[in-house]
Amino acid sequence: MNAEMEHEHPYVGMWVTEDGYIRHELLPNGRYDEARGDRQSAYQGSYTIDGDHIEYVDDTGFTADGDFIDGVLYHAGMILYREQ
Repeated sequence: MNAEMEHEHPYVGMWVTEDGYIRHELLPNGRYDEARGDRQSAYQGSYTIDGDHIEYVDDTGFTADGDFIDGVLYHAGMILYREQ
């Protein structure tokens, strides 16, 4: 997936840990914004999706990845659920 896509990818949206502490917003333009606790925009960067795999590159150059399995995002030891 890239920013050139004309339609919204099904994984775009808000993903949160069960306790709500970490919130990943996957934006339709290929960017993400991660909040942690009371800290809004703690991390920002770009992402790409290939099938059910996501690759993150934050604006400082740090990289991470994750996988969507049965509607759940497993990312860097965290489990995130789609916010309803």
